[in-house]
Amino acid sequence: MRLIKRISLLSELFYKHQDNWILTIFWNSLYTAFFLLPLGINLPTPFFIVSILLGLIHIFRFKKKFKIDDKALLLFPLYFVIMVCSLLYTENLSAGIALVQRSLSLLFFPIIFLFVKEDASTVKKLFEFLLYGLILSFFLNFVLACYTVVGIINTEMSSLEMSAEGMSLLMYTLSDGLTNFLGAEFSSLVNPNYVSLYILLVLSYYLKNQLQSRLQAFIVFILFLYLFLLASIAAYLILFIVSIMLISKITNKSQKYTMVLMFFLGCIVFLQNPRVFDFYTNVTSIDRTLEIDNTSIERSRLLTWDASIKLIAKAPIFGYGIGDTNTVLVEKYKDLNYVLNYQNQYNAHNQFLQTFLQTGIIGFAVLLNVFIVLAFRMNRSRNEIAVFVILFISLFFESMLVRFNGIVFFSIVIPLLLKKRSILSSRIIRNDAATKEF
Repeated sequence: MRLIKRISLLSELFYKHQDNWILTIFWNSLYTAFFLLPLGINLPTPFFIVSILLGLIHIFRFKKKFKIDDKALLLFPLYFVIMVCSLLYTENLSAGIALVQRSLSLLFFPIIFLFVKEDASTVKKLFEFLLYGLILSFFLNFVLACYTVVGIINTEMSSLEMSAEGMSLLMYTLSDGLTNFLGAEFSSLVNPNYVSLYILLVLSYYLKNQLQSRLQAFIVFILFLYLFLLASIAAYLILFIVSIMLISKITNKSQKYTMVLMFFLGCIVFLQNPRVFDFYTNVTSIDRTLEIDNTSIERSRLLTWDASIKLIAKAPIFGYGIGDTNTVLVEKYKDLNYVLNYQNQYNAHNQFLQTFLQTGIIGFAVLLNVFIVLAFRMNRSRNEIAVFVILFISLFFESMLVRFNGIVFFSIVIPLLLKKRSILSSRIIRNDAATKEF
């Protein structure tokens, strides 16, 4: 009986549509893909492809007269068309075509969501499955980090002598091994900046209601711990800004004082992260080693933006094409003697700059317009504003529309947010167009 009950509860997590098996598989494929997203890009890709194919099939089966109610959703397909047009003046066609292939979801998902009428409970499950994937990825990364540290210790102990010097060396090795629990070393499956974005969005969605159980409190604790260990400075900055915004909106004085106290305690904890101290040290010393032998990520990020802006000034109208942008950028690093950037062939690490380099002012204007429309449509609650800030600021620190992780995530989440009835609101949009309170 318990097994049957558990299977029944598990089945309730997935989408069911009695009259449309295409929509059923479409949404369940998306749920599975969002669950696997924090575990690596190769795992969810087949499910995203399945959902795109079924979404297109659903469009062709749509027999009613089509009327575009949410024209803003067409901004991403327009952005995709501009990217394709930039191939006309791209010399490195193979790199350009590869990016176009990765960006197909920017064309298909917004169009699909013009026909697929979702409801708040259906979309909520996207965030729930992403949450389950984040929890699994946290424990998986924790186990992998522990395994690595144990392996390092066993290797060192086999060659160490039992002496004061040997024990001192062992403690140093242990301390060095603990770095596997911070930053990129702790997120070997997916770039930590992307995982941090997923966590921030899940937290903003998950915390719009008060915590009502110990399990919910434990999950929130795990997410904050995960965010702490990922040590993404961009994520810390976003969390800082969003926290101030949310606290300023609280009207109850006693509740506001409590949240302010928790905010300062949280700041103290996060500032104790060794990577934050490293960031401060590297940034404060940037003027002494600006152009030679750059050794820190912080310096390289600023130098990347500097090189990007200088290139934009030379080709502001059409850019350099999506296939040639990184090549031109790397050559600029070489000319400016930005050694670390040149060796690692960094992209712009800022989607707005990346887009300007790829497609010029036209593509930049379209991308910016996406967020202008989003800002107007997401100002009804502090929760919506927080989500907007998370998405908008994240583009200033990463070229999110270069890697498939970011492309497919933005091509699904932002179109759903752009719809006139927000997925974060309290109204449900039923698939049969009927509505009722959530």
